[in-house]
Amino acid sequence: MKLNKKTLLFFFFSLIVFIGYSQNIYTYKKPVTLKDGWQTGSILNQNIDTTLIHKAFTQLLNIENEIHSILLIKNNELVLEEYYKGYTIDKPHDLRSVTKSIVAILLGIALDKNIIEDINDPISKYLKSPVPAKNIDKRKNEITIKNLITMSSGLDCDDWNKKSKGQEDKVYKRKDWLQYTLNLPIINEPGSTSTYCTMGVVLTAEIISQTSGLSIDEFAKTYLFDPLRIDNFYWSHTSKKKVIPSAKRVYMTPRDLAKIGQLVLNNGTWKGEQIVSKKWIEEATSPKTKITNIDYGYLWWNIPFNHKNTIIQSKIATGNGGQYIMILPSLNLVAIFTGGAYNSPKDKLPFAFLNDIFIPTFKE
Repeated sequence: MKLNKKTLLFFFFSLIVFIGYSQNIYTYKKPVTLKDGWQTGSILNQNIDTTLIHKAFTQLLNIENEIHSILLIKNNELVLEEYYKGYTIDKPHDLRSVTKSIVAILLGIALDKNIIEDINDPISKYLKSPVPAKNIDKRKNEITIKNLITMSSGLDCDDWNKKSKGQEDKVYKRKDWLQYTLNLPIINEPGSTSTYCTMGVVLTAEIISQTSGLSIDEFAKTYLFDPLRIDNFYWSHTSKKKVIPSAKRVYMTPRDLAKIGQLVLNNGTWKGEQIVSKKWIEEATSPKTKITNIDYGYLWWNIPFNHKNTIIQSKIATGNGGQYIMILPSLNLVAIFTGGAYNSPKDKLPFAFLNDIFIPTFKE
């Protein structure tokens, strides 16, 4: 995820310049109440000035954008829910790399249940097949689960470097993704350097699968999705080749995705049930390393926002195209975005929404 001040400023000024030129006017409607576990409320009852929200959502009705949904949860209530471009309340959306952050939660559950003993264990302790067959290097025996989830395996795997042998688009062309990844050369000492590596998360999912005896989708359904009452989902991938379950991505409705965000905000609990330990949520969402100079935990980003010289910390899951879980603990707020701006800087528009619309509205 590449984010900089120029990107935020571009979208901020887009929001401001547009105001005053609107033709279609946004009308707020309270989210409908369903039997899905969500308590709904009205944003009009939040004791806030909704001017910025109405202006921003009016903008979306009048300019080109690739946003598919926006949901806002405040104080455990779903208070805003909008869908665009044919997307609806019950249509699962490709979450892309948000799936990585969900895998982090699944790993925490595996640790809680002692299916996996310690993230500092070498992956060879759990991953019995395949094993490295090329570029044999004793340092491969030192790669730990923690290295995988901090993107610091040391393997030549960098999705943001087209020259990297482990760049995900290159791996997608291979028959056996796991074997190919384990065969990559070591170019850094394990744990020393973090580069964004999708295949490391695939290996993590495979470890959970092999140790639990369940495919990753079965594990997720049993220990995470069922307790959250998430049943409208599936796992797939855009690759044209056959893909093993551990390499697939989750497709989920924005309402259900919001449950993941609320689970993290509530330190692993949902409706009073501890789904994953508070200790793991705190560890996973706290900075452990940096990728492109942005704080990164265990497959969760930490991004600060500055509001009137006050730093507001966020915990964020991101996915190509504009898929986001954005959590602001200090405001007791979760924002969900889905979109279709794949491989485009337009997928950063939700950051402008959070920075220039939601934070000023709820912080004041």
